[in-house]
Amino acid sequence: MHRLVITFTLLAGVLLLFSACAKRQEASGPAPSAKLRIAVVPKGTAHSFWLTVKAGAEQAGQEEGVQILWKGPAEETDVEGQQRILEDFINQKVDAIVMAACDADGMVPIVKQAMDAGIPVITIDSGVNSDLPLSFVATDNVAAAAKAAEVLCELVGGKGKVGMVPFIKGAASSEQREQGFREGIKNCTGVTLGPVLYSQSQVERAMQVTEDMLTANPDLVGIFAANEPGAVGAATVLEQRELAGKVKLVAFDAAQPEIDALRRGTIQALIVQNPFKMGYEGVKLAVQAVKGDRASIPKRVDTGVTVVTRDNLDTPEVQELLKERR
Repeated sequence: MHRLVITFTLLAGVLLLFSACAKRQEASGPAPSAKLRIAVVPKGTAHSFWLTVKAGAEQAGQEEGVQILWKGPAEETDVEGQQRILEDFINQKVDAIVMAACDADGMVPIVKQAMDAGIPVITIDSGVNSDLPLSFVATDNVAAAAKAAEVLCELVGGKGKVGMVPFIKGAASSEQREQGFREGIKNCTGVTLGPVLYSQSQVERAMQVTEDMLTANPDLVGIFAANEPGAVGAATVLEQRELAGKVKLVAFDAAQPEIDALRRGTIQALIVQNPFKMGYEGVKLAVQAVKGDRASIPKRVDTGVTVVTRDNLDTPEVQELLKERR
């Protein structure tokens, strides 16, 4: 009899425990669903520009309550490496992809593969030659490089020969900056465009091509470097040759070595993008796409540029723009 009473008592206790758990679950609502996973794939990871893109993506991820999966090739020339990274994310069935393409044509098939798998794609910084991505968030590279040509024209007094250091043939942003600079320099009637040599987004290569262009063109009065490695390499060589300030240098981006060279007078102007905004807006639009609101997603988002010189470097507006790079 005592055993029966104990058994019933234990059974009642278990039932009460289950009942209490059920009530707690009911009071707190359903269990939270798993976070959305947004893959963010840059062209490379070696330069500060991409770290600022990452910071923007992570800020948006925090605000949206989503998980940011950040992975890119070490070098911007590693097209196959980026393809493998993207294929892996597609196989993982991530919820969306935000990417900067290493190659505008070479990445089209992988974008199609993702979209066919129901994974929305947003491109940032460097797009693809396709309308498949839902949006392209980037600098208007043609207009920005045309502005660089205008600034360099003024710096050299509207006359002389200038050189250009783009980065990678086939990369959309490099091609567009080359196009914009060529178009812009035509408006400076006294200036001719001389050597055009590619840095491959490597500082060492940029140093070599700058050496080559200065050796072959001792009358060079200016250089346009289309990205951070090109700028750092060109500035290094100008200082080594004691040509800083004599050969004018206008460059894209605003890594700390570039800002330091600007303060020293080796670089005269920086065409500063907003990589933080690229990462931030890219993730925001990706989340919007996953949640089904695709109709209001703009096909193109221009993140703008600012011309930074020693005169405006320490203004609050420019310092605010640069703070995420530190």
